[in-house]
Amino acid sequence: MRYLSWTFRFLLFVLLFGFALKNSDPVVVRFYLGAHWEASLALVVLVFFGIGAAAGVIACFAYIYRQRREILQLRKELRARPGPPEEAP
Repeated sequence: MRYLSWTFRFLLFVLLFGFALKNSDPVVVRFYLGAHWEASLALVVLVFFGIGAAAGVIACFAYIYRQRREILQLRKELRARPGPPEEAP
């Protein structure tokens, strides 16, 4: 199984490396107020993929924080409840 995993990783690396080599033409990314950035297409795609992945992870933090806060509140309520827990019908 380990060899299969490393083979898959190597093939994915070769595929992405070939993509980067084929798309090495310079592109210009234009921002507001006349600012621009010139880099290879593969680098621009990689940078914006990383920014998108980071934004997704940051967006998940609010959901995880809310869940942890609710779990702590439910644990406090469970500790404060006298007697054995009731069974659901």
